[in-house]
Amino acid sequence: MDLNGIYSQLIMEHNKSGHNKKEIDNPDYTERGHNPSCGDDLTVSVKFNKDILEDISFMGTGCAISEASASMMIDLIKGKTKEEAIDDIETFMGMIKKEITDEEELEKLEDAIVLKNISNMPARVKCGVLAWHTLNEILKK
Repeated sequence: MDLNGIYSQLIMEHNKSGHNKKEIDNPDYTERGHNPSCGDDLTVSVKFNKDILEDISFMGTGCAISEASASMMIDLIKGKTKEEAIDDIETFMGMIKKEITDEEELEKLEDAIVLKNISNMPARVKCGVLAWHTLNEILKK
């Protein structure tokens, strides 16, 4: 299997798994992210334990890329501090904007690194960054 096939498989696995697509009981913050150009509509919920993102989930509907990206983000960030989460979001956004290209720096994104190539597909960029942007809005509060 070629590398693109592996990447596509990982995206489909995250999209289908649903392990991060659920309601959280009594979240501290909930924020809706909507991409009117394609109809993706995700709500990200976070429960904090002091400065730690103790639980994160998303609900809603979106394309395979937006839902897979949301799931990858949650797997990466859940259990981290707010500061660590912001750093990961900045790294992800830098990767998508092609401002961060160092593979060693990008490795910290774990599965989300497979989304690097969406930067070559302008119509899909908004899909890939929707959940990350929505979580970033929560963390600014």
